[in-house]
Amino acid sequence: MLMLVLAILLVIALIAIARCIVIVPQSNGYVTEWLGVYKDTWEAGLHIRTPFVERVARRVSLKEEVADFPPQPVITRDNVTMMIDTVVFFQVFDPKAYAYGVSRPVQAIENLSATTLRDVIGSMSLDETLTSRDAINTKITATLDDATDRWGIKVNRVELKNIEPPTEIRTAMEKQMKAEREKRSNILLAEGEKQAAITRAEGEKESAILRAEAVKEQRIREAEGEAQALLMVQKAKAETVRLLNEAAPTQNMLALRSMEAMERVADGKATKIIVPSEMQNLAATVASIQGIAGGNTTPAATK
Repeated sequence: MLMLVLAILLVIALIAIARCIVIVPQSNGYVTEWLGVYKDTWEAGLHIRTPFVERVARRVSLKEEVADFPPQPVITRDNVTMMIDTVVFFQVFDPKAYAYGVSRPVQAIENLSATTLRDVIGSMSLDETLTSRDAINTKITATLDDATDRWGIKVNRVELKNIEPPTEIRTAMEKQMKAEREKRSNILLAEGEKQAAITRAEGEKESAILRAEAVKEQRIREAEGEAQALLMVQKAKAETVRLLNEAAPTQNMLALRSMEAMERVADGKATKIIVPSEMQNLAATVASIQGIAGGNTTPAATK
């Protein structure tokens, strides 16, 4: 019987010791109380709790949290009612203030966010609201962050998730956006046609330049060919004169060559031939020689 009692007491002691050992996970903070009064805030790690008089009153997550609030009706400066829903990113930096500062922190942040949103949007027109989302986010973030410091909460940023203007305004905006898209499309189309026309004109210009260059090159080559041919002819004539001068032909030889040339001319279709006086004298001389030679041969034949 005594052994049974000792075993029971041992089990109770082990359970009490186990309950006194508390392990705080990473990114968490435990708020402890001593007989109902705040005692300490435990960070991540191993801690020993005093049994029966000390307890963990609040387990607080130190991670960044996201609160997505439903749409809130707000009125702009020009009396336009819109529905805007917000997303708040916050993080607890003081577990004690978070545990004892406000009873329902998330609900408190939601109410404060709605109030701040109405104040900010109420000072802006519809156009400013639609085009200044970043400015609105910055203003609401600064206001919430300042107000939640006493709760141990750091508001990192606030985002306007959606802005819904009234139906008639949304329809007008859609029409305006459609007109703007069509305008941009027409501008882009006109720019494309303009660029295509410029490209075609530049292509035609380049083509005309290339054709002119080709014609110019052709004419230059023809002129160079003609000049080369004339140069070769002149060189041939000069070579002929040089060879004749080196051969030192007699006057009679030159005259004979001239007569041969005249014979070739006479064989042509010309009806008139102009004979130089030198060739006429040479022809008379040749005839006289032939006559003398004939006279000498006839008496010899008579004999």
